[in-house]
Amino acid sequence: MKYCSDCGANVTLRIPPGDTLPRHVCVSCGTIHYQNPKIVVGAIPEWGDRILLCRRAIEPRHGYWTLPAGFMENAESTAEAAARETLEEACARIEVGALFTLISVPHINQVHIVYRARLLDLDFGPGEESLEVALFEERDIPWDDIAFRTISLTLRHYFEDRRRGSFGTHNASIAAPPTVTIP
Repeated sequence: MKYCSDCGANVTLRIPPGDTLPRHVCVSCGTIHYQNPKIVVGAIPEWGDRILLCRRAIEPRHGYWTLPAGFMENAESTAEAAARETLEEACARIEVGALFTLISVPHINQVHIVYRARLLDLDFGPGEESLEVALFEERDIPWDDIAFRTISLTLRHYFEDRRRGSFGTHNASIAAPPTVTIP
């Protein structure tokens, strides 16, 4: 950040009084510009013993499978975001259920929230950001082609909880992947 979005003046990176972290502070009007994590919200749309997955038509991870999910918008609740993203990516209507996973991804400044959800009908199809959508039984999940570690972790928790017969809420943090050093 170079300029203040309030007045257009230059900003400097410094620790404001009473704070502990460096922030972009406007040299003219004094506005402190906080940069906070992005919230990604999605759903596990269920239909009997199957769940709905979307094959991504966009980067990152074009061509890989994921749950319908995306960035939360201003002026919506997390449950509304899950329903909207499911409608946008899978053209599917859902009834949002219980919070299922809350996963921090600090190395990319994101928090991923996934709800369990019930598909209201089988009228679904790929939205603008999906190549295809399909219902999968556990044995048919394309594990090697899951787009994101948060989704893989969520799916593993989901199927473990289902086998146990009791669904809980899972809270986790995912570390940055190890860097590869080429000799």
